Amino acid sequence: MVKRPLGVSIIGYFYIFGSIVLLFTAIFYQAGADTISIAERFGVSVVPERIMRIVVAFFSLLMAYGYMRLKKWGFWLLISYSVLFGFISFILFTNEPQQPFIGNVVFSVIVLIYTNYVKEAFFKSAPRNQSI
Repeated sequence: MVKRPLGVSIIGYFYIFGSIVLLFTAIFYQAGADTISIAERFGVSVVPERIMRIVVAFFSLLMAYGYMRLKKWGFWLLISYSVLFGFISFILFTNEPQQPFIGNVVFSVIVLIYTNYVKEAFFKSAPRNQSI
């Protein structure tokens, strides 16, 4: 069994915390609080904001679970999510220079670099028991 790198745990716990915050804000959501909603960030403004927050929160929990268990699918989900969310945040940063969007871009880049750095932990397979 491969030992989980510390950075993978930190990133995974960060996404779990973010998911809990999203679920909490979905319950206590106030429509005028955000200038750009999460649904708009993902280009699906027809989806109600509360539902979008819940969907993103559960997706993040699933992604964090796979990532922290060093699953290949968790690796690819996190890479895909970081690229997508980083790109969206970069586009929003160019249109509306607000600090959260800059932070999201920087965090996405750091996560991508670190995850690529430790990718062998996700792709090592346990030795098989070979009997003759």
